[in-house]
Amino acid sequence: MRNLIKHIALITGVFVLISCGEDKEAQQQQAHNQQAPPFPVITIPTKSVTGYKSYPTSIEGVVNSDVRAKVQGYIQEVLVDEGEKVKKGQALFKLETQSLSQDAAAAKANVNAAQVEVNKLKPLVEKDIISNVQLETAKAKLEQARSNYQSIAANIGYATVKSPVDGYVGSINYRQGTLISPSDTTPLTTVSDIEEVYAFFTMNESDYLDFIQETKGASLQEKVNNFPPVLLNLANGKTYSEKGKIQTVTGQINENTGTVSFRAIFENPNHLLTNGNSGTIKIPVNYEDAVVVPQSSTYEQQGQVLIYKIGKDNKVASSVISVKDEVGNFYVVEEGVKEGDKIVGKGVGKLRNGTAISPQETPFDSIAKPIETVFK
Repeated sequence: MRNLIKHIALITGVFVLISCGEDKEAQQQQAHNQQAPPFPVITIPTKSVTGYKSYPTSIEGVVNSDVRAKVQGYIQEVLVDEGEKVKKGQALFKLETQSLSQDAAAAKANVNAAQVEVNKLKPLVEKDIISNVQLETAKAKLEQARSNYQSIAANIGYATVKSPVDGYVGSINYRQGTLISPSDTTPLTTVSDIEEVYAFFTMNESDYLDFIQETKGASLQEKVNNFPPVLLNLANGKTYSEKGKIQTVTGQINENTGTVSFRAIFENPNHLLTNGNSGTIKIPVNYEDAVVVPQSSTYEQQGQVLIYKIGKDNKVASSVISVKDEVGNFYVVEEGVKEGDKIVGKGVGKLRNGTAISPQETPFDSIAKPIETVFK
């Protein structure tokens, strides 16, 4: 009986010790949870997204024709204004022709005199009074006089400077009273057809190789044909309403700049774009099933981008990620984190490596809400 009582007492003591131990652990866990600050935690997904590569561009009309004088003279009248729409053959400038008219009158007189001389010599040759050589010489002088007159008459016609193409008048560089000549380096003006415009831009060698390798096609021309439509951001930051098409690529690296030249074409129905406009070409880059991380879930240190992964005992561990592209407010990640990993969603600036947190499961899209429009 005494042994039975001792045995019961021993078992009771063991249960008491176990119970006390469990209570202590629960109390410690509760205390830990109370001390660990709460942070939103998200699960890394994969998404199909579209990013954009941006390149500065300059705009020119598809037809861009300089207007130059063919003869020297003073501008008597400017017949059009800047920005005016003109037709091919329309008069743009009128030069002073007084001196040319005087020259033409003198040249015409020479033609008449030479004709009189020929008419006088013909009957004399027929009567063998003079040799035929004299008549042929007179005829040659007549042809020379006619040629001189025709040249001066043509110059009088050139005194009216006409538009070489249909289009819009650009800057008028010379005004009434200015002496101009065919040798002037600056044109009188430029007439541009801006129903369509060219956008010229360049890529560095690395971007060019990526772009070419990722575009379908057996030849460069096939790849050009398969290039995606491009966007144009204007100087005011707004996106141009018409999408453009890349037409040409030089395919050669410029030795001085290390770049490759591209040309895109845009419709310009409202004539918003004109010569000299600047902007930014945006070329879409599609990422299928890409690992994405909100920028608000990252921080930078010594030029690297890092995140906080959730580790054992809910302690955070910093991890470097390799960023492939920046799309909207998030990063497309190449390595350093994978689908299904749990990371701190916000407030990473308040944490240190190894800090224990109380994780609050949060939907990814609630953190990435400002960038939902870039998701496909």
